[in-house]
Amino acid sequence: MTGESAISRDLPTSVKSSFGVALSTAPMEAKAADTLPADAGRWQYEPKWDGFRCLAFKAGAAVELRAKSGKPLGRYFPEVVAMLHELKTKEFVVDGEIVIEIAGSLSFDALQMRLHPAESRIRKLSVATPAKLILFDMLATSEGALMQQPLSVRRAALELFVKSAARKDLELSRATRDLAAAGRWLGQSGQGSTDGVVAKLLDDEYRPGERAMVKVKRLRTADCVVGGFRYLANSREVGSLLLGLYNDQGQLDHVGFTSTIAREDRAKLTRQLEALRSAPGFTGKAPGGPSRWSTERSGQWEPLRPELVAEVRFDHVTGDRFRHGTKFLRWRPDKSPKQCTFEQILGK
Repeated sequence: MTGESAISRDLPTSVKSSFGVALSTAPMEAKAADTLPADAGRWQYEPKWDGFRCLAFKAGAAVELRAKSGKPLGRYFPEVVAMLHELKTKEFVVDGEIVIEIAGSLSFDALQMRLHPAESRIRKLSVATPAKLILFDMLATSEGALMQQPLSVRRAALELFVKSAARKDLELSRATRDLAAAGRWLGQSGQGSTDGVVAKLLDDEYRPGERAMVKVKRLRTADCVVGGFRYLANSREVGSLLLGLYNDQGQLDHVGFTSTIAREDRAKLTRQLEALRSAPGFTGKAPGGPSRWSTERSGQWEPLRPELVAEVRFDHVTGDRFRHGTKFLRWRPDKSPKQCTFEQILGK
């Protein structure tokens, strides 16, 4: 019997009757902004954690974890389900982030590895790299729903809940009303544990599915070698540039892509790139086909002589790659390709 079948079955009836909070409740979301809101006394600032967003429900002996998409997560994180089941508090709904810490930093790679079809593999990983839950909101207690209460009230209830739990695998997210402190958090984000800063109105109720919060990410730039390109689907014009950085062994590793190429520039750029076609392109890690790292549909790519340097903007690094697609900013003819190393993104 798996952890989910024993503990984490669907429980819409018990949850609705206890809290008036349905399992289908969508988490409150955030809209992107360039700067943190600065109205004194109105905002609470929190780190934007680099994990899987999760609503956790408990009603008696039943525990359910739901992803932002609404899909069940309990199967992939049995240790989190078991931890919540062991808490003395019998009824609650909380909002937080599932994270895995490795060598002092949160590892998104380790989270991705949990999304595996084999239960035996998941069980092994749950012991080798256990997850924990970082909480930042409380939607309900045993006394009823809190969603219509202001954040200040919900936060106070959450602090009491986490304090009474007294577990290392259940953490209270940091929070501040000090804009300067939030600015320091923002400056430290994007390099391991946090993905930016979220701002929430202190007097606002919990708004399921609405972008009622504000998120600001620290966007950084890097100079990358263009080691290859892909054509647009059903076209002979360039669709994306494949980006590389030199590793400590002097090999060019593929680290991501950019597809934000202006339409009017595609024809000229295609001719320029085709003139540079030459294998191998990447001498270290090379691009593969579509994967969790790439939304590109084709695995086919054209290798280039490593002569072009592009400056791109990126939001986050996972392992030794850009987590998402990057934004092309400009060409850097003043830069030598050999200057494009991992030091830019890994802070070595």
